[in-house]
Amino acid sequence: MKYEMICAGFGGQGVLTIGKFIAQAGMKEGRNVSWLPSYGPEMRGGTANVMTVVADDPIASPIVSYPDILIALNQPSLDKFGPSVRPGGLVIINTDMCPHGIKRDDVKVVAAPMSAIAQEIGSPMVLNMVAIGIAIGKTGIIKYETLEDDLNSYMKAKNPDLLAMNLKAIKRGMEQA
Repeated sequence: MKYEMICAGFGGQGVLTIGKFIAQAGMKEGRNVSWLPSYGPEMRGGTANVMTVVADDPIASPIVSYPDILIALNQPSLDKFGPSVRPGGLVIINTDMCPHGIKRDDVKVVAAPMSAIAQEIGSPMVLNMVAIGIAIGKTGIIKYETLEDDLNSYMKAKNPDLLAMNLKAIKRGMEQA
């Protein structure tokens, strides 16, 4: 099993965190992982993307040119990376920020109003967890339980209210898948 993924969006949407948590969970599950972030100098509001690979075998390069999975949280990211997704791959789209969608019929698409779902849960900060939930629910790239353990150890003492919202967001994302 090998998944090559690109997550992309505006700085501040939690794009890098998506890749980080998926890579950490993959590593805890005994897989080989890589995590390669890229962001503009603007940070919040600028563009950001992360290339994450989770594989059973050793990873030759962290560079992802033709992803199996694309998580696009805004239209510029979808326009930039959408054409490079492998035929048969998965494109996860935040419909709240991607009004034009993608014009391909050779990929699987999960389009969901992730920003609205995050707002409904109680915080725009959980948008990225909705996206992770969709990726888990559609591909099984990592196990929910591993991610839940990671989030518990990372956030339980620091911000228990946000932890509960994150877990709810992941589950909502899995339902969307």
